[in-house]
Amino acid sequence: MSQSTMAPMGVRHREHSDENRTVSDASEVESFFDVLDDGDCRAILRATSEEALSAGELSEECDIPLSTTYRKLESLTEAGLLEESLRLRRSGKHTSEYRRRVDDIVVSMDAAGDFSLSVTRRERAERSTYSSVAGGR
Repeated sequence: MSQSTMAPMGVRHREHSDENRTVSDASEVESFFDVLDDGDCRAILRATSEEALSAGELSEECDIPLSTTYRKLESLTEAGLLEESLRLRRSGKHTSEYRRRVDDIVVSMDAAGDFSLSVTRRERAERSTYSSVAGGR
């Protein structure tokens, strides 16, 4: 075995803003509402609250077809509600995993009837995931 396969493998994160934010753009607010109105998206958010899971793990845990899971993950990630990271494996078969990125979303409506959202982001947990078994989770 080469030394590169002996090195511990971990999780690489895509960079996301850690700042809390307020969303007031009507189309962006509507996108948030669409995602949050979707039962499958809410199930994924619940499942990723405490640990990062792969699409396959989420599909199984949430009882959602895998193809649907991928579409929901894309919507949730684009909305900034999930954080995608890369689970590295010694086998070289890396996979994306997802974790909920927000703690709270507060909806407000002003006197004109326009909505805004206050999004409280989670602090990124420092973590590493190691897999010493080829193909292991």
